[in-house]
Formats: sequence, structure tokens, C-alpha cells
Amino acid sequence: MQKSVRYNEGHALYLAFLARKEGTKRGFLSKKAAEASRWHEKWFALYQNVLFYFEGEQSGRPAGMYLLEGCSCERTPAPPRASAGPGGARDTLDKQYYFTVLFGHEGQKPLELRCEEEQDGKEWMDAIHQASYADILIEREVLMQKYIHLVQIVETEKIAANQLRHQLEDQDTEIERLKSEIIALNKTKERMRPYQSNQEDEDPDIKKIKKVQSFMRGWLCRRKWKTIVQDYICSPHAESMRKRNQIVFTMVEAESEYVHQLYILVNGFLRPLRMAASSKKPPISHDDVSSIFLNSETIMFLHEIFHQGLKARIANWPTLILADLFDILLPMLNIYQEFVRNHQYSLQVLANCKQNRDFDKLLKQYEANPACEGRMLETFLTYPMFQIPRYIITLHELLAHTPHEHVERKSLEFAKSKLEELSRVMHDEVSDTENIRKNLAIERMIVEGCDILLDTSQTFIRQGSLIQVPSVERGKLSKVRLGSLSLKKEGERQCFLFTKHFLICTRSSGGKLHLLKTGGVLSLIECTLIEEPDASDDDSKGSGHMFGHLDFKIVVEPPDAASFTVVLLAPSRQEKAAWMSDISQCVDNIRCNGLMTIVFEENSKVTVPHMIKSDARLHKDDTDICFSKTLNSCKVPQIRYASVERLLERLTDLRFLSIDFLNTFLHTYRIFTTATVVLAKLSDIYKRPFTSIPVRSLELFFATSQNNRGEHLVDGKSPRLCRKFSSPPPLAVSRTSSPVRARKLSLTSPLNSRIGALDLTTSSSSSSPTTTHSPAASPPPHTGKVPLDLSRGLSSPEQSPGSVEENVDNPRVDLCNKLKRSIQRAAVLESAPVDRAGAESSPAADATELSPCRSPSTPRHLRYRQPGGQTADNTHCSVSPASAFAIATAAAGHGSPPGFNNTERTCDKEFIIRRSATNRVLNVLRHWVSKHAQDFELNNELKMNVLNLLEEVLRDPDLLPQERKATANILRALSQDDQDDIHLKLEDIMQMTDCSKAECFETLSAMELAEQITLLDHVIFRSIPYEEFLGQGWMKLDKNERTPYIMKNSQHFNDMSNLVASQIMNYADVSSRANAIEKWVAVADICRCLHNYNGVLEITSALNRSAIYRLKKTWAKVSKQTKALMDKLQKTVSSEGRFKNLRETLKNCNPPAVPYLGMYLTDLAFIEEGTPNFTEEGLVNFSKMRMISHIIREIRQFQQTAYRIDHQPKVTQYLLDKALIIDEDTLYDLSLKIEPRLPA
Repeated sequence: MQKSVRYNEGHALYLAFLARKEGTKRGFLSKKAAEASRWHEKWFALYQNVLFYFEGEQSGRPAGMYLLEGCSCERTPAPPRASAGPGGARDTLDKQYYFTVLFGHEGQKPLELRCEEEQDGKEWMDAIHQASYADILIEREVLMQKYIHLVQIVETEKIAANQLRHQLEDQDTEIERLKSEIIALNKTKERMRPYQSNQEDEDPDIKKIKKVQSFMRGWLCRRKWKTIVQDYICSPHAESMRKRNQIVFTMVEAESEYVHQLYILVNGFLRPLRMAASSKKPPISHDDVSSIFLNSETIMFLHEIFHQGLKARIANWPTLILADLFDILLPMLNIYQEFVRNHQYSLQVLANCKQNRDFDKLLKQYEANPACEGRMLETFLTYPMFQIPRYIITLHELLAHTPHEHVERKSLEFAKSKLEELSRVMHDEVSDTENIRKNLAIERMIVEGCDILLDTSQTFIRQGSLIQVPSVERGKLSKVRLGSLSLKKEGERQCFLFTKHFLICTRSSGGKLHLLKTGGVLSLIECTLIEEPDASDDDSKGSGHMFGHLDFKIVVEPPDAASFTVVLLAPSRQEKAAWMSDISQCVDNIRCNGLMTIVFEENSKVTVPHMIKSDARLHKDDTDICFSKTLNSCKVPQIRYASVERLLERLTDLRFLSIDFLNTFLHTYRIFTTATVVLAKLSDIYKRPFTSIPVRSLELFFATSQNNRGEHLVDGKSPRLCRKFSSPPPLAVSRTSSPVRARKLSLTSPLNSRIGALDLTTSSSSSSPTTTHSPAASPPPHTGKVPLDLSRGLSSPEQSPGSVEENVDNPRVDLCNKLKRSIQRAAVLESAPVDRAGAESSPAADATELSPCRSPSTPRHLRYRQPGGQTADNTHCSVSPASAFAIATAAAGHGSPPGFNNTERTCDKEFIIRRSATNRVLNVLRHWVSKHAQDFELNNELKMNVLNLLEEVLRDPDLLPQERKATANILRALSQDDQDDIHLKLEDIMQMTDCSKAECFETLSAMELAEQITLLDHVIFRSIPYEEFLGQGWMKLDKNERTPYIMKNSQHFNDMSNLVASQIMNYADVSSRANAIEKWVAVADICRCLHNYNGVLEITSALNRSAIYRLKKTWAKVSKQTKALMDKLQKTVSSEGRFKNLRETLKNCNPPAVPYLGMYLTDLAFIEEGTPNFTEEGLVNFSKMRMISHIIREIRQFQQTAYRIDHQPKVTQYLLDKALIIDEDTLYDLSLKIEPRLPA
């Protein structure tokens, strides 16, 4: 086996000889030996890229050599010296020049050298650097990139040359045809020559007459052609061609801007980071650079070629032929699939790299480049995501102005269809990226960072400002006043709700967020939402009156720490209901998924529960549904396209309900169905749960782990059938304030069946709610069913030792333990009032409580109790998943109406399905009523139908107490006539202003004007119902009928802008106009401080009108500070980059706020134009619905939080006085009169 590298020693000696004579650099250097701090003087000679060293200058054979290709050389400081020794020796050593040669691979130790003179050392470093060929390697890489670019250009030119060759062949054919026509005309001309010779003898007067006639015919012909040309210029076809050309010019400008953005991305970020990754201490690896930027460099090369082709076509204007360019571009656009597919991972890698301080500092340095214009790297990485939809919109506009007989029509239609097909593939990734960008934006605002936001399955739900009550000690709220300024200022929190966590932050003056040190990140799986305090708690009663019933509690029970309570106050009852609905829905999802996962999953590494994974209808495409690769909050693939029936089926699937699906459905159901159909489906689920649920879903709902290991139970001789168990005690239930009797529950498991059953029996005695069965009084029935108590397990003092040993081998112990752990993690969703006397009457029962297991619907004071103080043995349990679900949803109820017996429900399957169906219907209705109350305010028939359904639910004799309370809460919320709605309406403001005394502009302060403008803007903004944002009704001919509130908002914006301009133009002297401008700018700045960006844009747009902007003398009187403030305000609300500055500002501000509505309408129009509502097969485009819902949720976030500003009728009367408004033409005429145009 070869252990060393062979080389040509003779050739090496020859090169050493040449190095001694002709070497680039030669001389004595000190080389550091392998052992520490020892230097040996050698004679070095450099030849080409080989460095030889000899023992002396006269040595003929080299002692060694180094290959320098790819190495680097840098100077190093002098090593520290010991204090011993003469001072002169130390000075000599310090003056020596040290440098090190680093080799470009691992395993090779650096070569440390030194010399006596600094000049000599620099010459050696320069010579070694040239010998390393570093510049040549860099130049080679640059040339290789240029070569690849040129190859692409050559391929493009080959295609263009082939097309030109075909055109030349067509022209040759045309030339031959014209030649044949010329020959035919020459023959005709020869026949007419005799007639022309006769005309030469005509009379001169006749010639004059014919000349005049010829002139008149030419004049008439030219006049006719002029008329034809003028008519064509005014024709719709010419107008369409002009618009088509304008679209092409706009497309060229947009393409140029896009290429410039890609250029900044590649040259401003990608290539510098590649160089940084190759440094000695790289802040980022090459793999991370490739993962972040993907194939953006290839995309840039592609669009540079396409842009050059567009500019070449513009040079041939007015002949604009673009179809062939798209034919070349289409096959190459598939590279966008890779970019979009990995874009989510790209942002994740970037977020992880930002945890490195060196990388974050370097990235901020790159982002500070003036070419970036303040944009972050994430913004540049997102630009390619929207390029394909932009092409689709451009082609759609081109086709709208391209005649059907146009030569490019078919090619453009083909290109549009191909781009739409590619866009469908990318659509889901774009939607998911929006959610990731939102999470990353919040994560960057948090100073301490938040790792949970880097989880891709973490979906943003809502955000807003809540007030946190300062201290909660031993269940007693501190006595604070809601109206106190200290509580509002110190207790104000910025809260963010996600599908798995709840974040509570404080905001600093700079806009940065800080997580609370205690309770800043709440895991919803450990939280309990208490919507109303217990009636027995005197302090809770006081807090309810003190806080106006705006408070709600979140009890946190971490597994490794003591529990604590967070009390939050909402600004209004409507917002409190919205917060509680979202939080409870997220908690329901997590706990239902966790329970199902624990019960049905045997392998913990599987992300999707087995019962869902086994249902092909949930993840496989079919004729009526199509899924994406992205998972929702329930770990189920998101729906991409689906029929209305499948969407309603998903809404009522009892196994899970995703919060994002529910929000999207309730926001957009008007597009593809009606409220009557949705309510009919919910009513059908409640009345006929078995017939309304798919059979496969029912089968999987009751599928248990017994299916694959219970075959041996069929044998009647199994030893398990011979065991004797004592009768388990029922569940002890505290007495409630409800007049109904307490129900006793016992769990039974049939041993001769493959599917478990739940037997819920009623108490035979009504003397005491805590009475328990004894084994003597109630012997177990011999019917094959063995009763089971979870708190005791299967072992009891009455069991024989043999039976205990048999229980150890029970194959279902693990399943039971999982079930019990899941129940222990469950918490209160809706607690019922408890009578204090009843709670105090059973201290002994509380003292002997040993198994505090609770179901998701069981309050904290309701526990599984052991009778007689017996010790529970929880090591053995046998229960079916069907029974587990019953425990999670129905166990430990407060009470049950009379008549709730076994004959009404023969098996637990039917009972579980009915209770699950009822919970699902109530859950959807609670979300619908609390967050979409406008549906019922505008549709009285729908409201009455919901009331009838809820009353029917209340009449159900089997209804559980928590279901009864939830139904009553929904009824109360639906039947009340907005008594607690204290928000002003525009009609009320108009009525107040009619009877108030008018004020003039001079007597009103800037603060008064800004506050009342903000109040008016928010009142009009919050009155817009969300259904007006669907279908682009504001762009239709009947927009005033379809979207009256959006049009009212637009009209108010124009009126306020006209009022500002008119007020300035009313002053005749220059100083008064300048003072008016300064006052309005101050009003705009106060609006900015109040987060009224709509008002800022109203004022700045008025000041930018031509009638105001042209007043140079007036603007000369305006102070520099006002002009600088004006520029700052304009930059904030600028429409550049899709209102990028305004969007960033809105992310960093606390509600209440008034955004500019036109920004969201542009987003909705972009989505509506880019994709249809239905596919060609008639399926609902639910991916589009998801993006529309995301925008509507953001709008409603600002609508729900109201301003605490007192209405001043004297100010609003001035602001709403239309008599002060001057129309646009009159304004400009008045401007010309005040300051005439200067002569040219």
C-alpha cells in the first residue's frame, strides 16, 4: 500500500537550481521551527509558484519546498518576549518583520517567517502574493460568469437568427410575387402607348383643362385621405392601439426597475456575502448564502436578456411585436418554481443567521447602502415572488387592447395561459410567504428576539393593545381604577396571538417591543381562558363592576413552575368578545389535536394523526378538491381549490377545525355561497349528525388501537374475561347554582368488542350530589361490560394478587397513560358559576382528593375524587379512544336535566357524536356572532333563523351544562341591541353639527382640528362592513349601491383635501396663506402622532395640488422647519414601493390607528385581477380566499380599536361644511389670479 506521494526528484532539483540563479526573490529569512519559539535562518529562493529553502547560500540541494498556488500572505505582529535578557536584544527582536503564509486547505500548518528589514519583508509578501495566482483565480471566475452569460446570449441570438431567416424566406416569396405583378403591368403599359402618342397632338387649351382636372382630383384625394386619417385617429381602434403602446412602455419601465432591484440583490448582497464567506473568520457559510439567495443570480441574467430584447423592440416603434419575446422567456421562467418553492426556507435561514451578531452587523452595513433606499434584504428577496402575477396582469391588459385579428393575439393568449398555469403552482407559496413575513417582521421588532416565531407552522391570528392589571395575588385583584392614567400608561401591552402562543410585550418610545420577563410568552396548551369570574368570588364581582366587564383571565399552568394568572382589559366589549373567541378557538384546536394525537398515534414521530393520515379525502386531490403542500395549524394540508360542498364538509368535520380556515371561510363565504346555506349545513349537523358526516369520517373517528391488537379478545376463554373487578365509584361533582341534579358517570369498556363504549348512567338516588356507589350496594352487572374509573385504575383493594399481576401485562396501559396525561393538560374554557356554600360543604372531599385530572371543559373546582380516602393506583387503565373523547368533552359536568338515562342513548358512539356535533355548531356560531356581527345586523332573517336554532339547542334534554352556558352566551350576544356600543356614528355627528354654532379656521387650534379630523376619519373607516371589500365593487359602474361606505370614505377624503386647499386660497395676502400652510402642516403632524395616516395624506395631497404647489411666493414665506416636516410626512405616506414606508409604520404602531384605505384596495385589486374566483372546473379558488381574508383581518384590526377623543361639534361643523369647498377649476383660476404666470 502506497504511504507517500511520488514526485520527480530530478525535475525538482532542476527547478531548485533555476530558483537559485533566476528566482524572483532570493535571500535569508528566519523560519519558525515545529517546536515553539525556535527560529532557524534559511536561504530562500522563489521561482514561479514554488518556494525553495536551503541550509545556506552555497547549498546545492534544497532542504524543502512549498507550493504557493492558492495561498495567502499577511503580516503578523511580533510575538511577546520574556522580560529577561538585555534591553538591546529585545529592541532588535521587536524591529524584525514577521509575516505568515496561509495555505488554502486544512491539515497544512502555516509557514511563519521573519526578516530584518521592513522593506525586505514587504517585497517578500508582494512576491508570494503574485506567486499564489489569487488575482488570476478571481479573474478566471469573473470570466467564467461572463462566458456563461455570453453563451446564453449566443443561444438567444441563434433563435433570433433562425426567426430572421424564416422572415427573409417569406420576403423572397413576396419579392417574386411583386416581380410578376410588375411584368404584368409593363405589358399593359405597352398596349396603351399608341393612345398616348395620339395625345401629344392635342390642343394646348385641352392640356390646361386636363391639368386643372388632375390637380382637383389630387386635392380631393388628399382631402379624402386626410379625413380618413383623422377619423382613424379618433376611432376606438386607434385609441386601443395607443393604450396598448402605453402598456408596453410601462412594462419596459417596470422591467427596467425589476432588473435594477435584482442587480442590487446580487451585487449589493449576494456577491459581498460570498466574499465574506471566504474570509478567514466567515460570519456566514457558503451553504447558507446559497440557501438564502437561491437562484437569484440566474434570474437576474434571464431578465437582463429579456430587458435588452424589450429595448430593441422599442427602437422599432411603432411596430411592437412582443409575442416572440414571451415565447423565448416562457420556458426559462420555470426557474421561478425553485425560487418560490424554497423561499420559505430561505427566510428561515436568514432569520437564523441574524442570530449571529457579526452577520447582523454586516447585513445592516449592506442595507445602509444608498442604492437600497432603506429596504431590507427580505424586501429584495420577495420581489421575484410577484413578478409572474405582474406579467399576467400586463398580458391581460395587452389582450384587452389587442384586436382579435391581430397577428400577436394567439401568441399572447398562449403566453398568458402558460403564465397562469405557472402562477397556480406558485400561488400557495406566495400566500404562505405573507404569513412568514408577518412573523419575521414581529420577531425583528422584539429586541430580545422570539424563537417561536421562526416556527413555520406558527400562524398569526391577531394583534392589538390590551391593559394588564398590575398584580394578582392569591386570586385577589389589586384595587385599581380602570380610568386611572397610571394603569393605562404602565399597564398597556401590545399583544400578539398565534395558533400556538400568546405574546405580551411592552413598547418603547422608539417603537421596539420588549417581552415581559414573566409571562411574556404564553404557550396556549398550558393556558386556561376564564371568560367570566366565578359568581362566588366577591373580588371578581367587584372587578366586574370596576372594569365594566371588560376583563378576562388567562390562567397559566406551566409543568415546571408555579401557576399564575394574567388579567387583561379590552377597550370595548366587542373587542373583548373577538379576543376571547380567537383565543378559545386556538386552545380548542391545540387540545383537540393533542388529544387525538395522543390517543390515535402510536408513533410519536408521525406529524399527522393516524386517523387523519388514513383518510385520503384530507390530503389527496380529487375531482372536487385540490390540496397544496403547505400544512395548516391542524397539520392538515391546506385547501387550494374545492367545491362548496367540500368546504362545508371541512367546516363541520368533527375531528379538527383550523382557526385560519374558519377565519377565511367566514370572511369570504359570500363569494361562493350564502349565509342561508351555511346555517342550513350547521343546522343539519346538529339535527342529523350521523347522516351529515361522511361515513369514512365516522369510521376513523371511532378507530382505536384495538384494531391491530385486539383479535385475541374474541376468544371467550381469554383469562381477561374471568377477572372480577369491584364497581368503580362515580365522579364526585360539586353542587352548582343550577337547579338541575348532578349526574354520575362511569366508564365501561366491553371486552368482547373491538371498539370501546362509554356508559353514562344517572344516579339512582337524588338525596345528595356527592353520594357514591359502594360495591355492596351496586354489584357489577354480568353483561360483559367491566366498569372503569380513571382515577383508580383497574387495581383495587378487593382484587386478588393474581389479578394484579395480570394487569401488569395489560397491552393498553400505554394508551391509557397517554389519555390521562392529555386530560391532565386540559383546562377550563368556560367555567360555570359555583355556589360558595356548596363549595365549602365538602372540605373532607377536597382533602382526600388524589387525582386532579380534568377535561378541557371541566372547571378547576370539579375534580375526579376518591371516596373514602383510598389511594389511587394509576398504573393500569383500559379505555377506548371513543371513551377518551367523551371524557375530554363531556366528563365531570355540573349537572344534567332529569330524564337523562341509558335508554335515550344505547351506546356511547351516538352520544359522543351528538355532543361533538353540538360543540362544533356552537363553536362556529360563537365565532360567527362575536366577530361577524354585521352579518346579522344587515340580515334580519338570518338572525331569526340563528335564534330559532339556538333555542332548539337549549331545549335539548341531553345538553351538557357548558354547552347550555355557551348557547346562552351566544343568544345574549345576538339578541342585545348594542347597548354597550358607545362609538359615535357619522349620522349622530351630522345631527349634532346642525344645531351648533359655526367657528372659523383662525379660532380653532391645530390640536382641535387634528383630533376631530382623526375622530371623523375613524368613524367613517370603522363603519365600512367587510363584505364591501369583496368583488372589487368600488370599481364597478354601480359602486355607490354596492359599496356605499367605501365610496363615503373616498368622498370624505376628497372633501377634506378640498377644504384644506380652499382654506389656503381664501386668503388674499401672502403672509396669511403661508401661515395657513404652516398650520395645516402642524395639523398633519399631530395626525401622525395620533396614528391617523389617512388624515396625513388628506392634508399632504391638498398641499401638493397644482393650484397650491405653484404658489412660489407663498412657499418662500414658509419656514424651513415646516418644509422639512412636510417632506418627512410625504415620505411616510408615499405610494412608492406599494406604500412600503406606510406599511412599516403601521406594523410598529399601536392601535387605534387610521390607515390609508386606498393601500388595501390596491392589494385587493392586485389579488382579484391576478387570479379568478373559480377554476375552469367550477371549484372555489380557496388560496385566493385565504389572501383576501389576510388583508381583511388587517383592516378589521384597525377598525375594532376606537379613539378616546371627545366630540366637539363646533369643530366638526367647520370640517363638514361643504359651503367652504371650492371646485378644482375655480381653485386653479384663483391661483392664477393670485400669482399670474411669469412671461416666457
